[in-house]
Amino acid sequence: MGKFNFTDEQDFEKVRTSAEAFYGTIDKVRCPYFGEDIAFNAKGLRHLKFKADQQARPHKDQYSRLKLIRYAPEVLKLSRTVQGIWSVRRFEEQKTNSRWKQVMKEVMYYEFVAVLDSVRVKVIVKQASGGEKHFWSVIPFWGIDTNTSRRILHSGDLEHD
Repeated sequence: MGKFNFTDEQDFEKVRTSAEAFYGTIDKVRCPYFGEDIAFNAKGLRHLKFKADQQARPHKDQYSRLKLIRYAPEVLKLSRTVQGIWSVRRFEEQKTNSRWKQVMKEVMYYEFVAVLDSVRVKVIVKQASGGEKHFWSVIPFWGIDTNTSRRILHSGDLEHD
């Protein structure tokens, strides 16, 4: 088994606790590509654990992402080029008049790929129109399609990957 493969629940809890503690130490990271800071807020950590509201990721999926979280700030600090940009229109939560509402917004996703410590990872930065750029996800390079047994990077839906 590789060092990022899920083994048991006790190991998962250790990795989760460690990753959450590490994530809490990161406020923002300066990214040379944007020439500005990228926030590491609660949205990014929540996305690593949940695909959507009330829909948790499987533990083996969370495990590999939480193990890789330590690479995300470093990838962004070193990135001078972007490997992909996606623009979509989708509903985003926005607080208006002390209430949370779903508002249709233009959302940009920026993809950065790097190899650090012999580990290849993809880091996604998200920006909703009028909002700050923030860390969204870290995706392991070696995802395997269960139907074809071929290596995949993501499903194509960056909101949920």
